[in-house]
Amino acid sequence: MKPSRFDYQRAETLADVHAALAENGNDARVIAGGQTLLPMLSMRLARPKLLVDIMHLPELRKIDAGRNAIRIGAGVRQAELLAWPELARHQPLLAAALPWVGHAQTRSRGTICGSVAHADPSAEIPLVMLALGGTIELSSRRKRRSVPAAEFFTGMMSTARAPDEMIEAVSVPVARANTGTAFQEFGRRHGDFAIVACAASVSRDSISIAVGGVADRPERRDFPVLDGGALDDALDAFAWQLDAREDLHATAPYRRELVRRMGRAAIEEARRCLA
Repeated sequence: MKPSRFDYQRAETLADVHAALAENGNDARVIAGGQTLLPMLSMRLARPKLLVDIMHLPELRKIDAGRNAIRIGAGVRQAELLAWPELARHQPLLAAALPWVGHAQTRSRGTICGSVAHADPSAEIPLVMLALGGTIELSSRRKRRSVPAAEFFTGMMSTARAPDEMIEAVSVPVARANTGTAFQEFGRRHGDFAIVACAASVSRDSISIAVGGVADRPERRDFPVLDGGALDDALDAFAWQLDAREDLHATAPYRRELVRRMGRAAIEEARRCLA
């Protein structure tokens, strides 16, 4: 199938992007890497009248490591971030998750912010954004605002972005001292979207576990330090609270069982990193 007819605009400035989105609203779509949007166009799951290309804006191609956070521009490709020498030191959880995102070929074109914008509930990058307490920086002709990941992902491939807004960057906190992290994923094949993925963070006095692939958006729970049966009970309660979906890949009970088993395994791995 071929895409529906659309116009193409190569943005030369951020103002060009903002103007196009303000004038066209839901009829305009920003395109960066295109690894998700182009297949959706071909299957006519997306039918914009205008595509606005942002990949020629140098200000969006930057990775900035501050004292407390890493800011990743909308034009930064997944492969570029994975190859950044400081990534594992500044944010090991993100470094552990990125190799699970698609394949080398798609990572060479796909962007970090593009995955966030698409908001697939089985995607790794939105899950890690939630697990780390990251923020999404939105801008429009009218204003700029930052939205926590916990508020940005609102449902199945839906977000809090307004029609006239673009994702200009995302920010994730740098790794905290005395904290261990781990990422685990189960899928049919490496590179497929996750059937279940778990991102764990453990400190001396708390446990955090985030899960993707189960409900219509990634979910996170924070616990005090638990072990043995108490941790199993907490993970069981978390699994039952999730509105687990069923599809041709897995049943809801199967996904809940993976949450219990993989959640426990990810927490134990994070504890070993803490030690």
